[in-house]
Amino acid sequence: MSGDDILMDYHSCLGPIDPQLELDDRLVPALSYLSQYESLIEKSRNETLSTAELVLLQKLDLAELHQFELARDLSIALLKRWLTRYKFKDWVVTETCGEPVTEAMKEERAAWIALQLNDHERWLTHGRGIDMQTLRDELKLKITDFGDDPDLKTAVWDYFWFLRDHMARNGLVSFVHNPYFF
Repeated sequence: MSGDDILMDYHSCLGPIDPQLELDDRLVPALSYLSQYESLIEKSRNETLSTAELVLLQKLDLAELHQFELARDLSIALLKRWLTRYKFKDWVVTETCGEPVTEAMKEERAAWIALQLNDHERWLTHGRGIDMQTLRDELKLKITDFGDDPDLKTAVWDYFWFLRDHMARNGLVSFVHNPYFF
């Protein structure tokens, strides 16, 4: 989302925003903790909180919950900034009406997309892949289908297999390509 274009093909997917934070030497989904906390608070307001749920609520660490909120807010803020600054930088007229696009319109659109991708109840899990068609149809994101360009398709898939082989040979479970490595 921080690029000028989103390149995908039929096999590609993006994931929802779901910050993972380290807790007791394991990664945990921040949004799941926040969702459950909010659910327990709502039950407390409605006086439907069970004794077991009260015990769970009392064990929650408020500092950890705050860290989860900060991670959620940061992920939304970064996505909004990146979309506005990079993806939408050349968006100057609306497609439907041909009206000039203002900075406020870009920010509003970016905020909506960030909220959609941050909707834990919609995507259900961090591991959920969102395909190109869903991103186009439901989030109205402009995406370049690199599968339409044979040379680009070959280059992307060659890189993918090269990177996958590199990761397997070196026992890596994740890898971030940057201008200073590879």
